[in-house]
Amino acid sequence: MTGSDMPKVGKVQGEGDYVSAKKYQDAQHAFAKDQDKVQQKAKEAEDALDGPEGAELEEAREETAKGEHG
Repeated sequence: MTGSDMPKVGKVQGEGDYVSAKKYQDAQHAFAKDQDKVQQKAKEAEDALDGPEGAELEEAREETAKGEHG
């Protein structure tokens, strides 16, 4: 990292800091590029929806879509 890519050490950014936010963003980008991991997580989500907790997950999704956070 150089120049504008360098996180500002010790500076607050919301509830975190620039270094932590940059690490999180980098990890998210790396995950998204790894299609094997993405497909694995998609399969896990599908299995969860088809499993015993499916109805509860669908209810939570609907509440979130409406903006009803508990």
